[in-house]
Amino acid sequence: MTGRSVCAIAVMAKLPQSGCSKTRLCPPLTPDQAASLSAAFLRDTTDNVHAAAAIAPVMAYAAYTPAGSESFLVPYLAPETGLVLADGTAPAPAGVEGFGRCLVQALEGLLARGFAAACLLSSDTPTLPTRVLAEAAQILLEPGERGVFGACDDGGYYLLGLKRAHDHLFRDIAWSTGSVAEITRTRAREIGLDLVELEPWYDVDDAEGLARLTADTAGYAAPRTRAVLARLHPGVDATL
Repeated sequence: MTGRSVCAIAVMAKLPQSGCSKTRLCPPLTPDQAASLSAAFLRDTTDNVHAAAAIAPVMAYAAYTPAGSESFLVPYLAPETGLVLADGTAPAPAGVEGFGRCLVQALEGLLARGFAAACLLSSDTPTLPTRVLAEAAQILLEPGERGVFGACDDGGYYLLGLKRAHDHLFRDIAWSTGSVAEITRTRAREIGLDLVELEPWYDVDDAEGLARLTADTAGYAAPRTRAVLARLHPGVDATL
């Protein structure tokens, strides 16, 4: 495969650290437990992207922050996962602020490497079905301009895939709110971009999401996540 026939899928990744990772899960989790779960999410999500590469032209990346954390982050990722910096320090267009700067930086970094398309994937969706990732790549690699979009139940999104880094999609958005997905759809309509909707899924960034994950038996097996959950909740089956 050459870059021109491949879709890069980058998991948005931060180094798992007690007191800094998945803080919205504390409580019910302790900071150490939340960091362990964050580490499991990263490994399972990057493993899932590699699984998608077995059925679609995909290459796995982690879009990481902060700069300088590469050697510490790599052990938490699936082997042969590439790295692209996404710390928000690169110049960004007016109106693109906060997390949007990180997303634009990651997209531009991946597309500059010659990939035909790039997807940005949340690390908070460890059970997302592998087929959804493969579908996202296949849709993007078809001829013609379009994006792919995976919305979450809470009004955000778990995946955005593009062939070009359309800055307008990230302009004037209040990140981490329930309006992110709908505003992104509006931005796409404003520039005439066809945004193909993927299957909705859920992310795990609060106690409600954690409860759903614990009870969930669908989607990707996420074995590392299941093992952590089994330690936290002995009744959870770690083999699902």
